[in-house]
Amino acid sequence: MTFLLALALTTLSSPGAVVTKPVANMYSAPTEDADVVSQAICGVSVVLDEEKGEWVKVRTPDDYPGWMPLASLRKYGSDERTYASTGKIVQVASVFANVYREASVTKHEPVLVLPFEARLEVVPGAENDEGRWIQVRLPDERTAWIQRGDLDPDPKPLSVSGAIELAKRFLGLTYLWGGTSTFGFDCSGFTQMLVRRRGIVMPRDADLQAAWQGVLPVKANRLRAGDLLFFGGSPQKITHTGMYIGNGMFIHDTTHDHPGVQISRLRDPYWTKLLVACRRLK
Repeated sequence: MTFLLALALTTLSSPGAVVTKPVANMYSAPTEDADVVSQAICGVSVVLDEEKGEWVKVRTPDDYPGWMPLASLRKYGSDERTYASTGKIVQVASVFANVYREASVTKHEPVLVLPFEARLEVVPGAENDEGRWIQVRLPDERTAWIQRGDLDPDPKPLSVSGAIELAKRFLGLTYLWGGTSTFGFDCSGFTQMLVRRRGIVMPRDADLQAAWQGVLPVKANRLRAGDLLFFGGSPQKITHTGMYIGNGMFIHDTTHDHPGVQISRLRDPYWTKLLVACRRLK
């Protein structure tokens, strides 16, 4: 199983569905009046646990639960394969990528604007075309065209330095509570994505990440680039996270000072007093 496929598919049993929207909100209850707890992006397969009218409770590949409108999904039939589980799969490598109804940027507006990491299935035969455009089958079964330069045909796990370089590409992107995409991350959604790009599926929320068995405690004076930092009122009340990048600096998505992905100094008194845990991936 390829790295990209392993990240996107869950081993949990059916029934399942695939996200058809660029980004689909997950709510704490089956109503848009409830708070957003997370998101799932286009091309990701989810497990369906419970249906209520036009809503369904789902679990994402990191086993995170939430309610989603059925309109954000395409359900699989009992004999239907999971979206993009066979054949050629590509992933959006740009911060955003436009998808068009034909191989032209001028004839019509984009069909979709997809975020980084959105997954697409290549139309059979199109993978042999070395031109500018590549034809894909969208999760809702429409065909469309996307520019090859927006895609990574074979994503591989990044090194620590590669993850830091990737993180800096997103500097200035806005903060969004519950966000897991380049349309807006929250703090733990951002660090989870960076760790995922290193080939590791980590829990969704900051407090769960700090307590996760896949990390080891590390002292603040022993930090190395790539370590995770956790902030809050106490180790039992973690409210924020970021990734250490070396030289006393860390990158994170925060609402402090100005909302968005930014680099901060760990010795800044504001962050020094809030730092409650440091973790290193095993």
